[in-house]
Amino acid sequence: MKIIMALSFLMISLSAWSAPDPAPDRVRGEGPFDRLVLRGVMVINGEGAPARGPMDILIEDNRIAEMRNLGILSPVAPDLRIAVEEGDRVLELDGHYLLPGFVDMHAHFGGEEQGVPAEYVAKLWLAHGITTIREPASGNGLEWVATHRDRSAANEIAAPRIVPYVRFGQGEGKPIISEEQARNWVRSIARKGASGIKFFGAPKHIMQAALDEAAKQGLGTAMHHAQLDVVNWNVLDSARAGLTTMEHWYGLPEAMFENRVIQDYPANYNYANEQHRFGEAGRLWAQAAEPGSETWNRVRDELISLDFTIDPTLTIYEASRDLMREMNADWHEDYTHPALWQFFQPSRDSHGSYWFDWTTADEIAWKKNFYKWMQFLNDYKNHGGRVTLGSDSGYIWKLYGFGYIREMELLQEAGFHPLEVIRSATWLGAEALGMQDRIGSIRVGKLADLVVSEFNPQQNFKVLYGTGHFKLGDDDQPMRVGGVKYTIKDGIVYDVAELLADVRAIVASARSKN
Repeated sequence: MKIIMALSFLMISLSAWSAPDPAPDRVRGEGPFDRLVLRGVMVINGEGAPARGPMDILIEDNRIAEMRNLGILSPVAPDLRIAVEEGDRVLELDGHYLLPGFVDMHAHFGGEEQGVPAEYVAKLWLAHGITTIREPASGNGLEWVATHRDRSAANEIAAPRIVPYVRFGQGEGKPIISEEQARNWVRSIARKGASGIKFFGAPKHIMQAALDEAAKQGLGTAMHHAQLDVVNWNVLDSARAGLTTMEHWYGLPEAMFENRVIQDYPANYNYANEQHRFGEAGRLWAQAAEPGSETWNRVRDELISLDFTIDPTLTIYEASRDLMREMNADWHEDYTHPALWQFFQPSRDSHGSYWFDWTTADEIAWKKNFYKWMQFLNDYKNHGGRVTLGSDSGYIWKLYGFGYIREMELLQEAGFHPLEVIRSATWLGAEALGMQDRIGSIRVGKLADLVVSEFNPQQNFKVLYGTGHFKLGDDDQPMRVGGVKYTIKDGIVYDVAELLADVRAIVASARSKN
């Protein structure tokens, strides 16, 4: 029986898994247009400014060309409107909210284990306003991901913009054991078109050489500080060596240990047993320094001084604190592919399916784990640190797109103001990728990557879910409202209702074959 240790990416074999069906040619989405006019929107610019409007927005050739404030008088005087020319595409959006396209900093396409086609994943991302993803490991192979990147850039497929990172050592065929081998590998993937590298752990001299070479090659770097190496290399080691972003949270509590060096593992602990791995991970933050302590503040301040980005992916661990909630989420009925549903079931074969005997005590430990973790994230943000949004969906009951919106809610739970959440989802994500000159906020000159919502997401992030927000209507009947209305990527207007209908059809077809 195959046993997956840590992430599947940590297996000794460094070859890519079987790739899913590639995304088909694009048939959804209107545009791009020579001129696209958005009428009467309330603008949340992504940089932290409060909502402003109503405004008319003019997009020319995929660039925001004009933003005109119309004042608050109703009806708006016609001479204040952007003049419409023959051939313009006009969207009448009075009262709608306009946000920058969302950046998912941890977005896997998934492979043979999940068993879902690329079209399914990409349309769920777009349907939730995600216009840019960082594919953090290119598990389907850099060539596969790069092909989708190029086709997305040419708008040949309905998919977000793709920034491909590569798992350290992928394609090498043998373990990397020397500094020169590490440097040669980094140079190789740079030549092949990778944008960055994702690390899981390696001996210090290998990490230092690889990070140094990555900086020379202009590559971004991210790391999941896996427990197998974290005692020798935590987030402080990474940040000092030049790592640009950390994924999840492993390695951060370990950098704040005060009365131990190694996590307090039980004597019968086996890392290959994923219930052991995740169960004890839920007891890790309790072993770190307390909020406000000298150690806590010292680690926080040093990471901020090194311009270190934290991409927490809170959402991917949420089942650990409330398994029943995640198993019974509203969206499973219509949107969870049967192959993905099977992948989520308790299994010793599938990564992240560690519900062998998940107990009340495990969930309580994880609730406490979340509380302290969230305190650090809020404190980090409040002192000027960069916290971004990533979902890591496709594992642990988390569905593509839906998991990203849940991450927004979790950051709000951590103490972030809704405008701070949106800033993390847009501007700070773009900044972490070095793309802030093109995307991440709504300004004249930026690309037309935008999200249109009929309702105010600051008031309730649930209105961004593909299943909408469940509420009681004025007629005293339950109803659902919301869902993103349009996602605009590269000036192409995607009707989200059409994207979601396509996903439901994919799911229904797959179920009919079972």
